[in-house]
Amino acid sequence: MEKKEVQHQVHLDGAIGLLTGDLTESATRAGLDNQFQRWIEDLKDANNPAFHQLVVDMQALKAHFGGGSLDVNVIAPLLARLGTNTTQAANFAENVNTATRITKLGEVLTAVAQQLQGGGSVEVDGSLPQDFSSHS
Repeated sequence: MEKKEVQHQVHLDGAIGLLTGDLTESATRAGLDNQFQRWIEDLKDANNPAFHQLVVDMQALKAHFGGGSLDVNVIAPLLARLGTNTTQAANFAENVNTATRITKLGEVLTAVAQQLQGGGSVEVDGSLPQDFSSHS
């Protein structure tokens, strides 16, 4: 497997972990800005016009988290749209392990958005996807 593919998978795992943790605590953690930037760069590296809205929304989310105060009315719709678009982006993944992680990230983004919008009973499953062995 290509080294870059492994890096993308590590970044996806990090994003899933971030979203399933305490967002308020995560917002104050050093390195959050870098994590958003890695995610944005991974999307840009794909060089896929279908990812344009994902990049725009990620940049907006990064800017909002960098602003200090978290407004659920801003974050929840961004996370909801990111969830939908991320789930759709899984169709473009060439590697099954990456596709599984992208799908999982989309599910987590959607669940967190629902939770923030008042569906407090929404269960956010933060378990990381298992890798599939590829036999040639």
